[in-house]
Amino acid sequence: MVNQNFDKCPAVVSSGAIWVGWEAVLKQISVDINSKKRFIISVECYQGVNHAELINIFHENLSSNLFIDTRTLFKDEAEIRTLTYPDVTDDAIFGRITRLTMNDFLSSVKLQAARKLIDKTEGVVIVYGHGASLVAPDADRLIYADMARWEIQLRMRANKADNLGLENAGEKTSEQYKRGFFVDWRVCDKLKKTICPKIDYWLDTNKENEPKMINKATFDNCMNAAVSQPFRVTPFFDPGPWGGQWMKEKFGLDKGTANFAWSFDCVPEENSLLFCISDTIFEMPAINLVFFRTTSLLGQPVESRFGQEFPIRFDFLDTIGGGNLSLQVHPHTQYIRDKFGMIYTQDESYYMMEASEDAIVYLGLKKGVDGKAMIDDLNKAQEGGKMFDAEKYVNTFPAKKHDHFLIPAGTIHCSGKNSVVLEISATPYIFTFKLWDWGRMGLDGKPRPINIEHGSKVIRWEWDTDYAETELINKIEKIAQGDGWIEERTGLHRNEFIETRRHWFIGKVEHETGESVNVLNLVEGEEVVVESPDNKFAPFTVHYAETFIIPASVGRYTIRPRSENGKQYATIKAYVRFKS
Repeated sequence: MVNQNFDKCPAVVSSGAIWVGWEAVLKQISVDINSKKRFIISVECYQGVNHAELINIFHENLSSNLFIDTRTLFKDEAEIRTLTYPDVTDDAIFGRITRLTMNDFLSSVKLQAARKLIDKTEGVVIVYGHGASLVAPDADRLIYADMARWEIQLRMRANKADNLGLENAGEKTSEQYKRGFFVDWRVCDKLKKTICPKIDYWLDTNKENEPKMINKATFDNCMNAAVSQPFRVTPFFDPGPWGGQWMKEKFGLDKGTANFAWSFDCVPEENSLLFCISDTIFEMPAINLVFFRTTSLLGQPVESRFGQEFPIRFDFLDTIGGGNLSLQVHPHTQYIRDKFGMIYTQDESYYMMEASEDAIVYLGLKKGVDGKAMIDDLNKAQEGGKMFDAEKYVNTFPAKKHDHFLIPAGTIHCSGKNSVVLEISATPYIFTFKLWDWGRMGLDGKPRPINIEHGSKVIRWEWDTDYAETELINKIEKIAQGDGWIEERTGLHRNEFIETRRHWFIGKVEHETGESVNVLNLVEGEEVVVESPDNKFAPFTVHYAETFIIPASVGRYTIRPRSENGKQYATIKAYVRFKS
């Protein structure tokens, strides 16, 4: 049955000025220009914007005495590829988090020449593109053309986006994404955070030829509104070689798509955050909230530990009518720091939203496994030999609805077919070392990259059957109970920084953020209402399977069923653990 109530475009209501369409945007900018005889406009851009569209608008429709496209000020492409090689590397998937800044991409000679030209030009000067705010740091108006990372990925797949400083829209999508993840987005984020106080207008160009613009005051209103109440980011859905049919049916997704493997419902690094301003939807990257309202969103103790990183991720993995996920392992903390420059690793867990009778989870090694023999067999299978016998080396455990499997880094694992997993994990999510992919092809008809070399160095060989059974499966204990509710601790593993609590209830349950951002999902029941005991925010409705975020600054909140029908409801809540 379709869950018609699942909201695929949730929005935070805010207030302020908004300009819709290029005509309105240009009219407002023209009003600003007419206020002075000499006027400099800087249009700073995130990676992935449609340069052809934006240049046409700003160059052809605003009368300027000088127009500078910053791409002409970048170092040449060969030099940029050499500059970024240590971070991009030759690895098919992994690079290293860059320390480069936007200044490193600009030619100092061209930059100085451009500044001299600006200084001697009268009238209107427009500097457009990546690094525009560096070329004209004292511009009269600074406009930021922002872009959500999921939209960037879609443009990469459609050969509509270049990486920073390159003309490579036709390059392999995986290579563009890797460069974006390890280099471009880090460079653009550093600059965005530096110039944020100077930005006069924020421009939403996520939908081509449908621009929307807000001013600084409205941007601040949006940020403040989001951290003062529960909210949801915009979920996105993606097919995969093992994908299933449950989300398609449950959430009313495109029936013309073969399957949906993933739903990312709480990944602020890639999700969008929508704001409803004067009945108009304005889209921005959700990571902006992490950058510009860090303490209010995360809580001071979480910020002190993770900085401007949102450390908790919720997503769905759907294999109903599909196949097994890849057999995989995640790196331990020191490995991910040494190899990739990340400050923490991808510990995770599988919470079972749905499971058929034959559903299983691969988890931990069997007792007495010969590690060398296993790696040899994996390599032989990858080289085209006989299929890898996973069940010879890895435990399988039956999985049923509401089971919780804990997967600290170093645990070999895999969700089997015919289940829906709510994956609750730390956020550095691309660091999955696939060991075996069951001999299948990716959606592009080519083998998916396998990472046996990396994986063999991080597997916890001592985590065998006994360890999995005693430490990793349904470590559930009742913590408290009251009138119509029970609270259970379901994990995570003691090595993991995330704590998860499940509440079963038929009435109202009281919660407290405890100085940590809370992330929750309604895992049982049709509809609940989140409320403030102090009326600090309007009642917030949540439907089955929706993930929602409670900023740390909210403090106390309650959750109750929409209707008192005697049925049992359940939420699972994740937050950063400060002590065991």
